[in-house]
Amino acid sequence: MWQGIQAISDYKPSNSTPMVTDVSFLNELNDFYARFNSDSKETATKTTHSADHQPLKLTSSDVHTALSRINAHKAAGPDGIPGRVLRACAEQLAGVFTDIFNLSLTQATVPTCFKSTSIVPVPKHSSPMCLNDYRPVALTPIIMKCFERLVLAHLKDCLPPTLDPHQFAYRRNRSTEDAVCTVLHSALTHLDSNNTYVRMLFVDFSSAFNTVIPSKLTTKLGDLDINTSLCNWIMDFLTNRPQHVRSGHTCSSTITLNIGVPQGCVLSPFLYSLYTHDCKPVHGCNSIIKFADDTTVIGLISDNDETAYREEVQHLATWCADNNLLLNTSKTKELIVDFRKKKGSTHDPIHINGMVVERVSSFKFLGTTITEDLSWTTNTSSLVKKAHQRLFFLRTLKKNQLSSAIVVNFYRCAIESILTSCITVWYGNCTVADRKALQRVVKTAQRITGTPLPAIEDIQRKRCLRRARSILKDSSHPDHGLFNLLPSGRRFRSLRTRTSRSRNSFFPTAVSLLNSAL
Repeated sequence: MWQGIQAISDYKPSNSTPMVTDVSFLNELNDFYARFNSDSKETATKTTHSADHQPLKLTSSDVHTALSRINAHKAAGPDGIPGRVLRACAEQLAGVFTDIFNLSLTQATVPTCFKSTSIVPVPKHSSPMCLNDYRPVALTPIIMKCFERLVLAHLKDCLPPTLDPHQFAYRRNRSTEDAVCTVLHSALTHLDSNNTYVRMLFVDFSSAFNTVIPSKLTTKLGDLDINTSLCNWIMDFLTNRPQHVRSGHTCSSTITLNIGVPQGCVLSPFLYSLYTHDCKPVHGCNSIIKFADDTTVIGLISDNDETAYREEVQHLATWCADNNLLLNTSKTKELIVDFRKKKGSTHDPIHINGMVVERVSSFKFLGTTITEDLSWTTNTSSLVKKAHQRLFFLRTLKKNQLSSAIVVNFYRCAIESILTSCITVWYGNCTVADRKALQRVVKTAQRITGTPLPAIEDIQRKRCLRRARSILKDSSHPDHGLFNLLPSGRRFRSLRTRTSRSRNSFFPTAVSLLNSAL
């Protein structure tokens, strides 16, 4: 252990910036290593683990890889050890930290110095006037982030196939694009029938991560057949966490937290998504789409019967109360999509905990603006405006005579990425005017760079095909069943659609493109 400490102490940065390291962190880590190393030797011959209690075992190569991938520009945590030190000393530290990590997993105990957090208030704008003008940024030890990434990789691999398929966050082959496409396909398919409409409830939680109860979480992890030893480790990771606020060189007194999944930690969003895995619809005509703490209730209404939808909302409110999650009704919004010419009656508002939920005409859902008429002008106008603002920087790069490769690379990273954000979701139903506005940005960039650039329509086709093929390979994907081969086995069955709005959406378009590519 002291070899590792010596490597950190002897490290000399290439620049003149002094490195401030919390010596108490290193001393505590050494005590932890010595104490548990001694304990493990004494109990090695006495303790046997069943399959459910067998601790996770990390290899030195895994730890070395994690240390080598540290972002050297990230701010140091409360221990004061910069990422550049851990990265530069990866070879010397890999063996030491492999032993420490494995001892921690074996004993289901996380060193207190690993769990400490510094909260740094960062101004939201140049002249803050009150406390709400600051954003609290949580800094945790960088070495603990490496440890969490290794545990996270293992947790993802051992999740059961029964996990809620409509939780799209932190799972392979899932993205915000998939979540939005699933919501829209469900709505558009339902709206193809007569006398139907859709109600979408976009739920907002108050400090969702901070209200998670660790004991409830570990119980739910056990229900998912997560290794008992790892559940105990997670329980220790989430409890007895020292935290203080630091402003400049001044620190507040330290408090100890025993509730919530800590912000600033790699594991926190994933653990939250597992905490809500049992939040599922009770009626088949409804669906609950989740992306971490972004939760949306989709109610498919027929013949003006909203009973199932209203019961679903009430059930969600009850589930949140049972799981200590606070619904923020003032920020929860509802959007109603109703194309009927003769509407039976006005839509009565939804009430949650005695408060009326505000109805809106548009809502930005996972980065994509959905409107009550399912048109995409608002969304594309926002994207075009952002792209135009960045054309200035493209011109500046060109004026400074940077190489063509750098200028084109900037375009692809900073402008094309904006124009094509979630393009498979909305491009098919864009108006001609919207498509021309998007393409004008590309033509302007093409004049600036002097290099041919791909058209937006071509990018959309390629991404639709790529996305469809990815879903085809993943039988656990919630939309895998939409791609069915005909008896001949050579073509896919076209999806039934009645309206052009549904026909031009992602899944029918993807099936057509797959058949054309065969």
